[in-house]
Amino acid sequence: MYTNLKSIITIAFISLSVSCNNSVNSNPEIASIATDTAVNQKISSPVFLYGIPSDSFKLVYGHIKQNGFLSEILIKQGVSMQEIDQAVKNSKTVFDVRNIRSGNNYTLFCDRDNIARARYLVYEHDPSTCYVFSFNDSLNITPFRKEIKSEIKYASGTIETSLWDAMIAGGLNPSLVVEFDDIFAWTVDFFGLQKGDNFKVIYEELFIDNKSLGTDKIYGAQFNRKGSSITAIPFIQDGKETYFDIDGNSMRKAFLKAPLQFSRISSRFSSSRLHPILRIRRPHFGVDYAAPVGTPVQSIGDGKIISAKTEIGSGRVVKIQHNSVYATAYLHLSRFGKGISPGAPVKQGDIIGYVGSSGLSTGPHLDFRFYRNGSSVDPLKVDAPPVEPVSEENRVKFEKIKTVILSLLGTFN
Repeated sequence: MYTNLKSIITIAFISLSVSCNNSVNSNPEIASIATDTAVNQKISSPVFLYGIPSDSFKLVYGHIKQNGFLSEILIKQGVSMQEIDQAVKNSKTVFDVRNIRSGNNYTLFCDRDNIARARYLVYEHDPSTCYVFSFNDSLNITPFRKEIKSEIKYASGTIETSLWDAMIAGGLNPSLVVEFDDIFAWTVDFFGLQKGDNFKVIYEELFIDNKSLGTDKIYGAQFNRKGSSITAIPFIQDGKETYFDIDGNSMRKAFLKAPLQFSRISSRFSSSRLHPILRIRRPHFGVDYAAPVGTPVQSIGDGKIISAKTEIGSGRVVKIQHNSVYATAYLHLSRFGKGISPGAPVKQGDIIGYVGSSGLSTGPHLDFRFYRNGSSVDPLKVDAPPVEPVSEENRVKFEKIKTVILSLLGTFN
């Protein structure tokens, strides 16, 4: 379920600002929530469209055809080629018409007479930006930015099969699933979820023309499983906002829980597994993630590439040394990521390759391996060390923000 939290969250943050001015001022994004929601209540006059009084014109809608030209559209509506050329020349620093994309929409504003000459053409370049071609006394192109509205909402749900299925079934934007997964990627193994696990999240969603642009920010989130609860609190420290648990420990660990998103485990770490091709029992010192060919594979942590080559049984393999203790390997890749070669540095989340079926493999999957001091360990049982917690000098500010987030999360089930 989800709903709009404007009134609840506005009251909560206004109350916080009265008693905790220092805390709110330290986090301008949180402090601006009440102001933003008030602004979003403004409704544009229906008389105007793209800043033009639409009721004064006959409107003609269409989309740019493959290999189509604006001149073909405009000449049919009484605009001369000379006028088109002059408008383009006058505004060449504003918009390059060579960047017009086929399939994008346009709107013609035409005179309400038998000739129906076009006075304006509005080209929708992307969801937030349009370009207005004027063919009146002035011949030019001007940008028009659509109003972006934001709504603060909450959502909650219970896992039946996966986090993705639960959120999508609840009508949530896919971008929220990705954002939520990113926050909890270091602390929750989303491949090991059980039926009945549940989540809560407070977030801001952006809209243009009542169409969602996706999630802009998560203001607080909680994941409950096996009788335990993990809460993510946003907090700015050292000039960067990250998420911390209720004890002030960073939600970001040294390693991601998994090297790819939204797949399934097809084979686990084992000291004696029947090899699907060789038909003999031997150790399998990794975890197999079944996923479509081409699925991006990420480095689970910062490090340096120590090997990127093709091996007989393992196919295309990338090996990464993360520090003096930990290393990882990614097997059966279809191809390597851009710039992946021995000695190259990588950051956590960098794409180091793509899922494939190279080497001895019965189908597309990633064989992921984890090493501690040179010995194979079960990747699913690695307890990754955290990054820096909330510092002592920021502890009071953090506690105040935490109080608000926990209160808001407690207002819904």
